[in-house]
Amino acid sequence: MALILIVDDSPTEVHVMQQALERHGFETASAADGAEAIEKAKSMQPDLILMDVVMPGVNGFQATRKLAADPQTRSIPVIMVTSKDQETDRIWGMRQGAVDYLVKPVSMEQLVEKAQAALAG
Repeated sequence: MALILIVDDSPTEVHVMQQALERHGFETASAADGAEAIEKAKSMQPDLILMDVVMPGVNGFQATRKLAADPQTRSIPVIMVTSKDQETDRIWGMRQGAVDYLVKPVSMEQLVEKAQAALAG
């Protein structure tokens, strides 16, 4: 069973994503900001990370860049899931190492589909 780390400072967003993913057989864990995400990624080695961008402290772009640069976490795919909807944000997110970029509000069907695709490689 794949483990997905959901990184978002909104408990509501985390809850909604956890419910959708767990209904499709995924295990989930969560982190409230980028710094916690980096720690948990190293300790838990999740199969996939869903990363918000706008968070206090270390934002999603910074956390994704750090994860992609670290040999211990660089093989974990990151999908940005954010309200930042500009094309420049998407390009920047992908440049930081994300494998995909979803703009909120994301349908749960789309979220599950993208998660399955990222895990399939």
